[in-house]
Amino acid sequence: MSDHEEYEVVVLGSGAAGKLLAWTLASQGRRTAVVERRYVGGACPNIACLPSKNVIHGARVASYFRRGAEFGIANGDWKVDMAAVRDRKRKMVDGLVALHLEKYRESGAELVMGDGRFVAPKTIEVALNAGGTRTLRGQTVIIDTGSRARMDDTTGLAEARPLTHVEALELDQLPGHLIVLGGGYVGLELAQAFRRFGSRVTVVERNGALIHREDPDVTDAIERLCRDEGIEVLTRTAVDRVEGQSGESVRLHTGHGGIEGTHLLVAGGRTPNTDGIGLEKVGVETDGKGHVKVDERLRTTAEGVWAVGDCAGSPYFTHIGEDDFRVVLANLTGGDRVTTGRQVPFCLFTDPELARVGLSEREARERGVGYRLAKVPMEAVFRAQTISETRGFLKALIEEGGDRILGFTAFGAEAGEVMAVVQVAMLAGLPYTALRDAVLTHPTMAEGLAALFSSVPRG
Repeated sequence: MSDHEEYEVVVLGSGAAGKLLAWTLASQGRRTAVVERRYVGGACPNIACLPSKNVIHGARVASYFRRGAEFGIANGDWKVDMAAVRDRKRKMVDGLVALHLEKYRESGAELVMGDGRFVAPKTIEVALNAGGTRTLRGQTVIIDTGSRARMDDTTGLAEARPLTHVEALELDQLPGHLIVLGGGYVGLELAQAFRRFGSRVTVVERNGALIHREDPDVTDAIERLCRDEGIEVLTRTAVDRVEGQSGESVRLHTGHGGIEGTHLLVAGGRTPNTDGIGLEKVGVETDGKGHVKVDERLRTTAEGVWAVGDCAGSPYFTHIGEDDFRVVLANLTGGDRVTTGRQVPFCLFTDPELARVGLSEREARERGVGYRLAKVPMEAVFRAQTISETRGFLKALIEEGGDRILGFTAFGAEAGEVMAVVQVAMLAGLPYTALRDAVLTHPTMAEGLAALFSSVPRG
């Protein structure tokens, strides 16, 4: 192909790992191009992590208005303006996109807006958004095409034109009755947010519990939170058929009867964006779920081609995508870094938050790992009492016959921030006694770790 343009690095997709690799390698003087079909910076700053947390925070503010009397504030007339909620989110996104464009200018990486696909080894043809085509060939090619909301083949579901998180974050009118299909991260975060804005909300989950892979005390606590906030929760409920149109009237037919609402949100998982980009033409293999097959260094089955982030089957978190960047960068620049054995912390941004790093009790039992359990209620954390946020608990798994922290779970206010303290201790290999005996500022949420680790049973 004589008409192709030569680059040292070509990145297909501009998600967390891809853009960081492009900016870094371009700053080092390598001629680098990034192909992005729509969202500059990928999903996180545009339609996922950051916009959703922006809207969720708005819902938290609304909840404080409802709780005003609890804090000695007389309730007055107020209402939620969803158009203003959406516009606040859009303003933040516009700022983030501008920041990304500046990073491209500063680094020298070229941003090519269009739909890319492989047409030959390490060669990508781009149907440009502005019209025409370009063909880019890289000495190194990195696939970072991300993932999208999964739509199963339930009869009538696609025809109902349900919302995904993308459309839900763009609503300028409050749904009368939002039905959420899926009791995982996205479903629960948005279910609580729209309930707090004022919608009636029903969560439909086919498994026996919400976030069913977590420990029973966690799933029970999350379900109690939903019910206390007026969210209807239907577990062990499979949908056989869908009728109607989301945004007007929709009806779900299940083995337990019908569920009627005005809007339907699909939040039942994600699928990698690897179809239709020509992987089969260039020897890049995928697995049964559509993820690009990679080794521990994120190399694909095609020479000179790497894959990162969601599309490579990495855990679906932006912070893991950022670590994929570190792995690939190290291996491209003479280092030696792998994905094997890395920590995968997560945080569910309900209010209160759920955060975990390391082993859960369920995982420890499945692996035959012995542990000692420490657990305290959030009521034991004085800071939680001062802000009237005592729902939840802290718990930790400590190895049998030793002092190593195997895992930590927090369900409570600022759980994600508290988790980071424990994670750093785990990374440093510190014994749990280091946190038990640390002088932590009073009163803070992290101070609760002293109470938690003081409750570790004797080994």
